[in-house]
Amino acid sequence: MTSCAASAPAVPWDAAPAPGTETTSLTVAGCRTRQERLRRELVAMGMRSALLRDRRHVHYATGFWCREAYRPLAIVAVDAPTILVAPYEPGSPVAADEVRAYASAAHGTLVDDQAAAARRDAEPCDADDDAPPVADALRRLRRRKDDDEIAVLRAGFAAAEEAYAVARAALVPGLDEVELYAAMQAAAVRRVGEMIGEFGNDFQIGGTGSAPRRRRCQAGESAVLDVSVVVRGYASDMCRTFVVGGETSAAQREAHARVLAAIDDAVALIRPGVACAAVDAAIRPRLAGWRGLAFPHHLGHGIGLAPHEAPRVVPGSADVFAIGDVFTLEPGLYGPALRAGVRVEQAYRLDAAGPVPLTRFATDLG
Repeated sequence: MTSCAASAPAVPWDAAPAPGTETTSLTVAGCRTRQERLRRELVAMGMRSALLRDRRHVHYATGFWCREAYRPLAIVAVDAPTILVAPYEPGSPVAADEVRAYASAAHGTLVDDQAAAARRDAEPCDADDDAPPVADALRRLRRRKDDDEIAVLRAGFAAAEEAYAVARAALVPGLDEVELYAAMQAAAVRRVGEMIGEFGNDFQIGGTGSAPRRRRCQAGESAVLDVSVVVRGYASDMCRTFVVGGETSAAQREAHARVLAAIDDAVALIRPGVACAAVDAAIRPRLAGWRGLAFPHHLGHGIGLAPHEAPRVVPGSADVFAIGDVFTLEPGLYGPALRAGVRVEQAYRLDAAGPVPLTRFATDLG
């Protein structure tokens, strides 16, 4: 089976899609472009072919996406057709010259070893995507996000913003953290319109992070909510802080203003070629220890097919900002005076003139 059909262009990365029009699909053209970049890397490494085993990489290169229970494969070769080994015939166009459907189930029951079943239909390759140097090459290539990748990330951001709208309205004294988490996740799924992956990691109220608890919140506590809606392997990431009941303290307001100023100052520094460690070194002293408050974590990080990837904006980072990077900035301040903390996370794509925002939800404390 050959499927090389053209697909609709992605929403431009510098223009937000209208509500409800986000796409969760990579384009065939975008996947073909990424295959060509990988081929150039293979030639430079003296290799002729690579086997993509990670389903995120299969999606990245071919546009094929499936449930985690399955293990698709893709073969990208320098001078041979691209082969997709899938658990079933794709229902939409994919960037593959040949599709081989492997025996993933019998009588409706999944076979035990999906990876082995898929591997039987794949010829040997010089290296797999989980072994260097192919793994290193893919990490480098993944930093440069194409328009269709940005479009999928935007679907995740739009879903996260729906979740925050629910949280802002729901955060009244007595609300249970698990109930808040469930309501936020439901809003995200409705916006995406399909199954999502991981939803984030920080949902505790009156705490600085971690999973939701069976605990009811109290008036005046800060809710540091860090949401990462994963759409077809692409991890959006943003954080907002709300104060339960809406009555903020002077300490919370002042810390919030400090955090927002830190984001603005970092954005002003970031350009292609700027060292991530230099940005961290310029901003971190403005937060760590300010009025006795702590700033213990990264200033920012790249996002894409992993929730944290290059460029990493941390002390001692060797990364340098480059055109095409998609990254977040998430300064925070924490301490008892804030009844937990204040953190705001914004996401950007870097072009030649500087960072362009991808997140748009209001940053106020509620």
